[in-house]
Amino acid sequence: MQLAPFLPLMYRILKPSFPSCLWSGHNRARSIALTFDDGPHPSHTPKLLEVLDRYAIPASFFWLGACVRRSPELAKAIYQRGHWIGNHGYDHRSFPMLTPTELQHSLVATQEAIATACDLPTTRVRDVRPPNGLFTPQTLNLLHQWNYRPVMWSVVPEDWVRPGIAVVVQRVMQQVQNGSLIVLHDGACGGADVADVAAVLIPQLLSLGYEFVTIDTLWQQSLSLTSQGFSSFLTSGNRSF
Repeated sequence: MQLAPFLPLMYRILKPSFPSCLWSGHNRARSIALTFDDGPHPSHTPKLLEVLDRYAIPASFFWLGACVRRSPELAKAIYQRGHWIGNHGYDHRSFPMLTPTELQHSLVATQEAIATACDLPTTRVRDVRPPNGLFTPQTLNLLHQWNYRPVMWSVVPEDWVRPGIAVVVQRVMQQVQNGSLIVLHDGACGGADVADVAAVLIPQLLSLGYEFVTIDTLWQQSLSLTSQGFSSFLTSGNRSF
């Protein structure tokens, strides 16, 4: 059974239920984030990088620690191009299936692999996307306790089952809106099509006036929006403290 028809509904239910996660940017900015999970892959990711270079847009990559260990030079090349790097766990095991100790080890091992490959401080690798999008309230509590930022999604075209390039592009175009956080995959599952998908998708999104930004920019927008809302509350005269 394909999940694609149900994922937009899941997003609408889960986003207000777990507001501490980054699900999307705000809808007042014509900004979107293009993100890629499960890499870096030695064959699929370089082809994707060529497309991103062609259009000179930033993307965000959520890496598996095991893949970074296998391809550290590729990881470094991606980072040096200015793309944002996040943590996807070490070997794609679902976070709720891990004990707290196993989860922390998975995240730290991936964080260290990225920091070593890219020559950056481990504190710069704070964004975490749970494999398969699976988490529990306890998972989120642990991520916050360990000073990570949980990142989810708003547009998931289920490209990992390879329904065809045209289908993936169509699903994204039907759902995209201001602030969309789009998930594609450049790993073993779905990655064979990712460069071709990006080559078709990116110019269509640019033609609609969307600006591509990183996950970090969406966080900044989210914090700015929260701050503005709080300021409006204070100046409205509706204070109860």
